[in-house]
Amino acid sequence: MNRGSILTATAAAALAAAACSRAGVGTPAGTEPLASGTIRNPAGERIGVATLSDTAGTLVLAISVGQLTPGLHGLHFHAQATCTPPSFSSAGPHFNPTGRKHGRLNPEGPHLGDLPNLLVQPDGSADTAFSVPAELAARDSTSLVRAGGALVVHADPDDERTDPSGNSGERVACAVIEPA
Repeated sequence: MNRGSILTATAAAALAAAACSRAGVGTPAGTEPLASGTIRNPAGERIGVATLSDTAGTLVLAISVGQLTPGLHGLHFHAQATCTPPSFSSAGPHFNPTGRKHGRLNPEGPHLGDLPNLLVQPDGSADTAFSVPAELAARDSTSLVRAGGALVVHADPDDERTDPSGNSGERVACAVIEPA
């Protein structure tokens, strides 16, 4: 099995775990939910869910969301575990306990909270999962799971280079990430 197949299998397991935990059914064997949050729009309405899970030793973020504008959106973990609508500025700056520059393509980056862009389908939905740095669940100050934080969806794509936020625009959705 190649690396892409392993990641796809891991992502599928994480999505299944997120769906099961939303339904209250439980989670598949080998998947341990660590933290989750309800994604809300600027009106404060629930539009989705995000789940961080340990899937066979890989930390996976699964997202299921709707009611967004189609296309690419910047996606980041932010430092404060608050999501006050409509601007979500209460979430503070990106989660960056190591003091690096923004951007996964920045030679001085990335922030620990920098994530891939979220691809929203023409119907306004996104259902995806991907691996994230294991440090987000560490037992020290780099742990988002322990310290708390927020997952923020931005209006525009992240250019993955420009400090401090990749020119990703306004915050259009937010979820407080809380331990499971």
